[in-house]
Amino acid sequence: MDYSQFLIMKQEIGLLAVFLIVFLADTFLPRREQGSIGVISCIFFAAFTVLGFVPGVTELGCVPGVAGERVVAFSGMYEATWPVINIKNILNVGVLIVMIQALRWADQDMVRIRRGEFYELLLVTLLGMYFMISARHFLMFVIGLETASLPLAAMVAFDKHRYESREAAVKYILTAVFSSAIFMMGISYVYALSGSLYFSDIAIAVWSESHSALLVCALAFVIAGIGFKLSLVPFHLWTADVYQGAPTPVTSYLSVISKGAAAFAFLAVLWQAFGTVYPQAWEWMLYALIILTITVGNLFAMRQKNMKRFLAFSSISQAGYIMLGIIAFNPMGLAALMFYVLVYIFSNLAAFGVIGAIENASGKVWMDDYKGLYRTNPRLAFTMMLAMFSLAGIPPFAGFFSKFFIFTGAIAQGTVAIYVLVLIALINTIISLYYYLLVVKAMFISQDDCVIAPFRSACSERFALWVCVAGIVFLGIVSFVYNTLLEGTIMSF
Repeated sequence: MDYSQFLIMKQEIGLLAVFLIVFLADTFLPRREQGSIGVISCIFFAAFTVLGFVPGVTELGCVPGVAGERVVAFSGMYEATWPVINIKNILNVGVLIVMIQALRWADQDMVRIRRGEFYELLLVTLLGMYFMISARHFLMFVIGLETASLPLAAMVAFDKHRYESREAAVKYILTAVFSSAIFMMGISYVYALSGSLYFSDIAIAVWSESHSALLVCALAFVIAGIGFKLSLVPFHLWTADVYQGAPTPVTSYLSVISKGAAAFAFLAVLWQAFGTVYPQAWEWMLYALIILTITVGNLFAMRQKNMKRFLAFSSISQAGYIMLGIIAFNPMGLAALMFYVLVYIFSNLAAFGVIGAIENASGKVWMDDYKGLYRTNPRLAFTMMLAMFSLAGIPPFAGFFSKFFIFTGAIAQGTVAIYVLVLIALINTIISLYYYLLVVKAMFISQDDCVIAPFRSACSERFALWVCVAGIVFLGIVSFVYNTLLEGTIMSF
């Protein structure tokens, strides 16, 4: 075995280096200096994130700046391409914001002694997501999937003295076990058809089995297994309870980073392994999932009064829109998916940042508690309004353009079915305006006395919210980000 192949995994090695620094600091720092672990984690991970965008640092092989280059390792089990590298960089941005937002929460009495464990678990789950995105072999994909899933169960149960957190952890781990079992069953069927676990070999083998009932069954199991991670309907029932019971920083991580990584991994599996049988085997299956996911997520979001459950069903609906980039099956769809996840990171983390700041200061998490918030905490109300407008897709904020690009990438196929699908998604976008504006109405229009007293949020919370607001506004008025993603994706196809 040529161990120099590990050098191709530059981003994984960098992430492991950050993990080791955090682990050593958590292990050897004196007790009186343990409070700096969160800051140390943020500083080193911020340096790692910035380096990921520096030309020449994470380029592939020895040829710098070539977007179309493709490098593989371990006999093709691992692949690094320009889109893969940039997908990981996008996830790093979201993880950094979550880490900064969590500083105030990690300094609470019940969490303080275990704060190092929180950051270590978070970095381990991100490493598993890296493996999922780069995997071109189902064995490596499953290793990444479990590396990402198991530490997340511990993170959900981090507030171990709260009943809701323990209940959420049990629901999450049971869901993860069953979804992994279903996924493995699908892989076993795929192996029976193709005799290989390599995506490229599977793509060749299943072409001759395009009308096989076993192939359709295998695809159904594979889509169901990953559908649990993405919270696609009807595999979504765990989402609201887990989001409500988990600590708010963990909920924001689940709703954005975990969902974004699962979407990119889903895209790699479907495109690389089953793309040759797209029209025959899994096209209509995904159409049905998308319509159900967007519609059910919107309808149930209208009924929610708890802000974390509200954003849980909102994230289910957003998963349906993300799937439009997957079924586009073209460079424009992949670029739109990357841009959509980037915008979703800033928008959703802005909303969760406000929820976390209010929860840390007052313990309030219900929508009725937000009535009149503008009169007592105008900056937080303004930030939440921007987040709701972006999630709803109201111009000129970034969410409008992310939806526009993902719809454009989908309809590039030019079929009647895709036009109908996009039309249904557009109608659901109008429906989503109603429940997003309910939050804005409560904060700015409702005349009830606000139960949330004026308070000053922590410096880390304010900084993270400013970053999110800047991302929402910047991505809405500057077009070169999407153009850069599109050009690099076209060169890599």
